[in-house]
Amino acid sequence: MEPQEKELDPQEIWRMFAETDRRFKETEKQIRETDKKVNALTGKWNRFVEGLVVPAAERLFRERGIAVENVFQRVRLRKGGEGMEIDVLAVDGEYAVLIEVKSTLGIDDVREHLQRMEKFKRFLPEYADRKAVGAVAGIVIDEGVDRFAYKNGLFVIGQRGDTVAVLNDERFSPKVW
Repeated sequence: MEPQEKELDPQEIWRMFAETDRRFKETEKQIRETDKKVNALTGKWNRFVEGLVVPAAERLFRERGIAVENVFQRVRLRKGGEGMEIDVLAVDGEYAVLIEVKSTLGIDDVREHLQRMEKFKRFLPEYADRKAVGAVAGIVIDEGVDRFAYKNGLFVIGQRGDTVAVLNDERFSPKVW
């Protein structure tokens, strides 16, 4: 004798669909809340790293022959509907140093900063006469990212002891945009 198939009640099917939909919506809400918390924490870590880089910027670049006079944080620019943000901008009469700061520095961060370097003088034409150079900073630097940044002409700033330092060797010559 074959087992009989039980026919499901259409109302029971709709109730199960409704319950599944409710659970999906609840899960989506939890994911959004978690994303907000993670983003807030990441932002705080990045600000912490900025807090290490900003006071050291004058010293770091003076040691490399760039006499930084002014340091600006979180420079936000808009031009023609396009936006650009510079975490730290250090300038003197000859140079403008754009520093991208991350708690964990990855290849994509370096690539994005290289694109930012290309746009800089278009967004801030008042610095068109300056030699624009770039730097990336991170407390944690993913494997190979420092070499990638170095090969693309960027200064690399990382933790050294209880402070931050330029990690590039003395032979390094930055790319000028």
